[in-house]
Amino acid sequence: MVVRIALLGLGAMGHPIARNLAAKRASEAETIVAVDSDPARLAGLDAPGLVATADPAAIDGAEVLFLCLPNGDVVESVLLGAGRLAERLAPGAVVVDLSTIAHAKAVAIGRALEATGRRFIDAPVSGAPAGAEAATLTVMCGGETEAVAQVRPLLERIGTRILHMGPVGAGQLTKTINNVLYDINIAALAEVLPMAVAMGLDPDQVAAVVTTGTSRSYASQYFVPRILQGRFDEGYPLGAAYKDLVAAAAVAAENGFPMPVTSAATATYQTALRQGHADKDKGAMVLPFEDLLGVRVRSGR
Repeated sequence: MVVRIALLGLGAMGHPIARNLAAKRASEAETIVAVDSDPARLAGLDAPGLVATADPAAIDGAEVLFLCLPNGDVVESVLLGAGRLAERLAPGAVVVDLSTIAHAKAVAIGRALEATGRRFIDAPVSGAPAGAEAATLTVMCGGETEAVAQVRPLLERIGTRILHMGPVGAGQLTKTINNVLYDINIAALAEVLPMAVAMGLDPDQVAAVVTTGTSRSYASQYFVPRILQGRFDEGYPLGAAYKDLVAAAAVAAENGFPMPVTSAATATYQTALRQGHADKDKGAMVLPFEDLLGVRVRSGR
């Protein structure tokens, strides 16, 4: 089987995913082709069975195409835009979209691909760059049962938990839920930690509690140590990740779901963005509250 992977603006996730797909090839005859419009992004993708190129023609005739792109508009443009990439794939090909996009966009793309005789699986991942490196990602799939079963052996090369959540769009809906819960955790830390310091508590002592006690979460364990050091440049940028909250708001509005806690977390997120922190990671949501209370949640304060 020929497997080709499109690497378009992948950043830290794309390289390890490509390497793990190539490292676990089913046979020497299998080829993984990594394609990116920017040749600079392909630097370092040297591995047995892996071909890195900026030539989109390398995708022609692919039976399986993985995508990991910035947002739904880019996914739609690449597959269905002027280049009509979808129609250059083999008839019956499966497109596996590892990107994080809106539920409605995934459903629309799936229908459009079906009309060309290709199948679509929305398969967003969770596990951060470390999970991509270790091939321990959680993959949430939306699509036809047969199509998911066909690509499962490939997904097992990059992840340890492959979940078929339902029809096309179900994977993205699950990823939205996961990311919004993560955002709510961080937004809560952002407003509570400065309050603790303003009331005279020691930041390091408070950090020890919220990263080991009953309030601990992946968000606290990852971000609190970095907040203590004033490091806000090691996670996914706020500006890019805002799409998750937009996607959740769209689902809530369309279905009339009340989501007051999510709305409050979104307001915290938006405040950080309006104050110019879009290029910082989500831990930077603490900065507006630090400014408001006139404190800093830092070690050795």
